[in-house]
Amino acid sequence: MGSQHQQDAGTFRLSVVVPVRNEVANIAPLVAEIEAACAPLAPFEIIYVDDGSSDGTSDELARLRLERPYLRVLHHDRSCGQSIAVRSGVIAARAPVIATLDGDGQNDPAFIPEMVRVLVNGGGDAGLVQGQRVGRKDTGFKRMQSRIANRVRRSILRDDTRDTGCGLKVFYRSLYLSMPFFKALHRFMPALTRREGCRVLLVDVVDRPRLSGVSNYGFFDRLWVGIVDLAGVRWLIARRGGLPAVTEDKN
Repeated sequence: MGSQHQQDAGTFRLSVVVPVRNEVANIAPLVAEIEAACAPLAPFEIIYVDDGSSDGTSDELARLRLERPYLRVLHHDRSCGQSIAVRSGVIAARAPVIATLDGDGQNDPAFIPEMVRVLVNGGGDAGLVQGQRVGRKDTGFKRMQSRIANRVRRSILRDDTRDTGCGLKVFYRSLYLSMPFFKALHRFMPALTRREGCRVLLVDVVDRPRLSGVSNYGFFDRLWVGIVDLAGVRWLIARRGGLPAVTEDKN
């Protein structure tokens, strides 16, 4: 399965997909960091998906795009949520390998090259490298909420991944497009990667404070809606029959 996904060829080596909503002050600093981090992986492209922003995010992206031919900008006419924004970016991507990160600056792009290396060197059945945040900079309430949600998810899905909510992920485009889509897909990618017969590799990444602004995805996106999605993912896994083992790359 993994080797099949590796054969998906494109114009670029890497597509970096960044979903954003109302992050105007964070656009330029994060684009600069992505450029610096991914320079050794050239040719690459950066795809920003503006998820119905109303704060000038669109104008800032248009300004930056004038000087960066590898910066592409997609727009949603209304806010559709993070998973749909990621999907729009992946569908438009022209590289076989995708990296995703949140647009608020908490995910450090400096980890992307190492995560790409882990995926490419992970063998024919490697499908996803999932970042796991160290030193969370969220509020105490959000950290408690995440701990509860992750504990419930692990007990039901047995995906052995402590932090599926981390936006830093690197995976094969064709693997992602083979997964059944729903609005919380980005939070269940480790379990669904295993469902497709591929391994999930884990890399610790250092969490940072937001560069600016406040979170645009709230309590109900993370917890209550997730309960329904969790039941659906468990059903999808049961239909496929079996849960492969997960291994962690410690190199």
